[in-house]
Parts: sequence; C-alpha cells; structure tokens
Amino acid sequence: MVKAVVGANWGDEGKGKITDMLAEEADIIVRFQGGANAGHTIVNNYGKFALHTLPSGVFYDHTTSIIGNGVALDIPVLFKEVQSIVDRNVPMPKILVSDRAQMVMSYHKDFDAYEEERLGGKSFGSTKSGIAPFYSDKYAKIGFQVSELFDDELLKEKVVRVAEQKNVLLKHLYHKPLINPDDLYEELMEYKAKVEPFVCDTSLFLHNALKEGKNILLEGQLGSLKDPDHGIYPMVTSSSTLAGYGAIGAGIPPYEIQKIVTVCKAYSSAVGAGAFVSEIFGEEADELRRRGGDGGEFGATTGRPRRMGWFDCVASKYGCRMQGTTDVAFTVLDVLGYLEEIPVCVGYEIDGEVTTDFPPTHLLEKAKPVFKRLPGWNSDIRGIKKYEDLPENCRKYIEFVEEQIGYPITMVSNGPGREDIIYRNK
Repeated sequence: MVKAVVGANWGDEGKGKITDMLAEEADIIVRFQGGANAGHTIVNNYGKFALHTLPSGVFYDHTTSIIGNGVALDIPVLFKEVQSIVDRNVPMPKILVSDRAQMVMSYHKDFDAYEEERLGGKSFGSTKSGIAPFYSDKYAKIGFQVSELFDDELLKEKVVRVAEQKNVLLKHLYHKPLINPDDLYEELMEYKAKVEPFVCDTSLFLHNALKEGKNILLEGQLGSLKDPDHGIYPMVTSSSTLAGYGAIGAGIPPYEIQKIVTVCKAYSSAVGAGAFVSEIFGEEADELRRRGGDGGEFGATTGRPRRMGWFDCVASKYGCRMQGTTDVAFTVLDVLGYLEEIPVCVGYEIDGEVTTDFPPTHLLEKAKPVFKRLPGWNSDIRGIKKYEDLPENCRKYIEFVEEQIGYPITMVSNGPGREDIIYRNK
C-alpha cells in the first residue's frame, strides 16, 4: 500500500513528525520532489533533527529511504546530513538514490543568489539553495542526471556545452566569474565518488516492492499553496508539491496511492514572500511565533522568523482538495492553549464580496480575511491520549475546522514528540 504525506498550506505544517510517526509501519519512505531548500523538523528518541533531503523515516532500522527521480539532489548536503545523524547515534540508514534524479550543481546556488541580488526589492525570498535554477535547467534539458556520471565521454562533452551557455549569462547579465569546464567535471567526479554505492533504478525497486505487498510512504516537501500550477504563483517553489506528483517523482503508477494524509497546522505560518490573507503582525504575531512549533516558529533551513497567521479555512479547504485528501493530520494544536479566544479565517472579502473559494494570486492580493472567533480552552493539552479527554472547547475547535474544510481530521498532534498524537476514529 502507498500512503502520501503532504502539506495543505505554505509548508512548515509538521509533515516531518507525521512521516516519522507513520514510518513505523512502512517498509520504504520516498522523497519525491523538492530539494534541500526546506526542512522537516523531527523530535524522537534520538533527539531533535532538521532534515533537508533525507526522508523523515530514516530513524527506523527496518526502513529503506529513497531519493526519488523528482528530487533536486544536492549530493554534498545529502551526505553531510547522513553523517550528522550517524554522529548522534542513529544507525546508518539504508539509502537508495534514483539513477534518474538530477543534481544540484554549485553554479545553481550561485545563479539563485545572483538573481535575488539582481531583483533587489522584487525578489522571491529564495533560500538560495539553487532550486529554481536547478528545475529551470531540468526542463531546459541541460541538467545533469545521476546516470550520466557513469558515461565519461558524454560528461566531458556536456560540461563544455553547459559552461558555454551559463557563461553568457554570467558575463552579460550578472557580471560574475565564469565557469571553467574542467572545474565542473571535477565537481561531478566528486559527486560520483560519494553517490555511486547508492545508485539504482529505484522505480524498478518500488515496482518489485509493490508486487511483494510492501508498505510505501511518499513524503512531500512544502504544501499546496507553493505548487507552481495551483499555488500562489509566482511566489511558489519550482516542483509540484501535490500528492499526484508523488507517482511521477517516485516512478510508480498513480492508482497505487491509496491514502493521502494532508497535514494542516492549527494556525498558519509561512516562510518567504507571497499572499498570506490571515497573516497577523506585531505583538500578537510575536507571541504566537514564540510559543509555536517545538521551540518557536523559525525556518528549519534558514532560521528565518516565520510569518504568522490564524487558521485559514479557505486556503486549507483548497489545499486539501488539490491534494486529494483522505485524512487530515491537525498539528501543533497544543500551542493555542494560551488563548482566551481563537480567531479563524472563514472567508475572504474581495471587492466587497465574501467568498470561501480560494482565488488566483491577483485576487488574493486584494483579499481581506473574514474572521470568526471561537472560545479557547485556556489549558495545556499535552500528554492527553484520547480525543474525548480533550477540553470541550478544544474539541469544538477541531470539529469547526473539520466542518469548514470538508475533510476528516483523523489525527491530532498535541506536542512535538513522536508519541504526542491523538487518533480519531472517523
């Protein structure tokens, strides 16, 4: 059986924790898109970790972790990350890397930084991890696929061709140092030495695993609203964040994905620029940011303070719909225990009309939030294991959100740890 764990919103919803938790019953965990530009924070028996490329199921010795063909593979980051968890007494994970994955090159990161610098005040708030230039090259058909590391003749010709093309931009647009093809070849040889023992046809591996009845978990990065087709374009990421892309990014048939767990935060947060209708500011935002997450709401990759907002029913309903949600995992609910009342965004007012349907970006920029205030429960809910033991107002909050978004909340996270989860029998 294949399950996907994906995000409903802007990312940072708590997918790492949910993947880590569900991985206990999985045989294989696959990262199917994105790169090292976003982190998944995990708290378990080994400690607290922020993973950027490794799937969040690497902490179990019975699992195989796969870097799928849809991933922007940053080889130095991957192996630095492996070393960082092994150094903290995590057993060496079983890792497989798709021979069809493409590699983030050092010049991708340079181009990312150069373009943000060129755009100045109109920049995208990139993490400068090279993701947009990487995917741009992939679809322009000038990326380097892992399989190409094993064809020396092809590689030696290609580095010259790619360097020539990149150097036009470096010289005339960015006025930066040019790429030397020999240096590029050496970089690729270093990558080959690191990744060679782990490379295989992961799609075939997954095909055989499915025939054997293995349980496979697909882990997405970011959330619906960062999808380049269905998100807040152009303030989006460069790969599809939707569960539907999981079939492509892992190399499995779409009908194999039977369960789609979409993760929603009990409030909203976002890193980077773009429309964010329920956003709050000042002291109200600072307080929520300070109390949020598992040690404050700061980007797992960048350390940047996250933008804060109240739960957005309009965005979350849309995000769940685009994912094809079967189950909602509702996270960081414990954070809201300090509030006497909790605002929830239930609609957008655009040009005097109220809508509950998520609009395209040009209308989103004009939208004003319509809030409904619900009574808080004003108590600490950590440690509670049964749904019926939650305070009445807490249950009412969950049930109100569930009714608004139209998808069943089957898991409620009430703390950062792996065991801090309440299952609802829907």
